[in-house]
Amino acid sequence: METLKTHAVHGGTLRYLRHDSATTGTPMTLSVFTPPGEGPFPVLIWLSGLTCTEDNFTTKAGAYASAAEHGVIIVAPDTSPRGEGVADDPAYDLGQGAGFYVDATEAPWAPHFQMESYVVGELIGLIDAEFPTTKARSISGHSMGGHGALTLALRHPHLFRSVSAFAPISSPTRCPWGEKAFNAYLGPDRGVWDAHDAARLIEDGVGEGCYDDILIDQGDADPFLAEQLKPELLVAAAETAGQTLTLRMQPGYDHSYFFMASFIADHVAFHAARLKA
Repeated sequence: METLKTHAVHGGTLRYLRHDSATTGTPMTLSVFTPPGEGPFPVLIWLSGLTCTEDNFTTKAGAYASAAEHGVIIVAPDTSPRGEGVADDPAYDLGQGAGFYVDATEAPWAPHFQMESYVVGELIGLIDAEFPTTKARSISGHSMGGHGALTLALRHPHLFRSVSAFAPISSPTRCPWGEKAFNAYLGPDRGVWDAHDAARLIEDGVGEGCYDDILIDQGDADPFLAEQLKPELLVAAAETAGQTLTLRMQPGYDHSYFFMASFIADHVAFHAARLKA
């Protein structure tokens, strides 16, 4: 991996990195925070939302004081492949910056938009090879990245100790953002879509018994709450399946990184307790 820049922060080291991905066929960028000390350390993977790069969480979430305190590496990859020759769309909710953490099967997206395989396959192996990890890891994310964190944790429970999310797209098969992206990336068969819908996966018992709790924070002043996010579908699915899920509705908070910065320490502590158990 190529190091683009390095910063000291909270006694640890923050690196911006780039590597040529065999999965996406493009260069991919990411940030990695390593806490002070020699390690080895457990890992928290963070997946960001629509329009974001690896930089949004890194500079705005304020996660590294908690990560240093608990001795956790935090990895924040970009949200999609990018560059010349990579398919894109003029809208913000499709194409570059909007990979939705699925493996696209439809043209023109399939050659590069393989974000599920990138995260659970290539990225995890790369981090374990390049950094002093314990090979224990958890996953979290925001909005589109919250959808990604939930679905990847449910679909690949052997890879993760715990999962949480901020304002996730809870059921993308039942909201405009998800319907648009899934139709483009996965085609018109809604049965295929269900395998990437966190609420439907939980309801079907996918990942059953793997997570003692799923932590969700949602602001009640979020402008996308009713139409796009629908956390009540996660709650209903968890009740049906007997899955413990903690939904914290935070009064007055919106969809911004101010919301995440206010509660990110809780999520780092939530994961650290399970990573070190």
